[in-house]
Amino acid sequence: MESDADNHWMQHALTLAREAAAQGEVPVGAVVVRGEEIVGEGWNRPISANDPTAHAEVVALRDAANRIGNYRLTGTTLYVTLEPCLMCAGAIIHARVETLVFGARDPKRGAIDSIAHAFETPGLNHRVMVRGGVLGEEGGALLQAFFRERRLSSQ
Repeated sequence: MESDADNHWMQHALTLAREAAAQGEVPVGAVVVRGEEIVGEGWNRPISANDPTAHAEVVALRDAANRIGNYRLTGTTLYVTLEPCLMCAGAIIHARVETLVFGARDPKRGAIDSIAHAFETPGLNHRVMVRGGVLGEEGGALLQAFFRERRLSSQ
């Protein structure tokens, strides 16, 4: 169930996703929140950073860990505009994020509810609470517009 806080922070993540698009990156944004405070944020940067791991989630987790001074991000919620991939799901688990809130589902790479259920892997020593689909239509529309524009400009 979506809350006002979920919508508020997801709107912030969508703003970050628009920044990614403005830089020619796939428009995905992420924000890490503890209590009522942003402790980390980021957007997709694999192209500009020449870094295949620079997904929005990883960038936001790195930012939060640097700000907090600890790689364990207990008590945090990660808001991301697109369902995380398997790499990002692993990073979320290792960071000990308490809750993941994501927007659009990713039927090709989403590792939370779509192609895999990474958080349900037996033997994990940390469990992440999940709320999916928060402002998913808006995040999905942003992605569709981005790729539509890319296809048109490549013709």
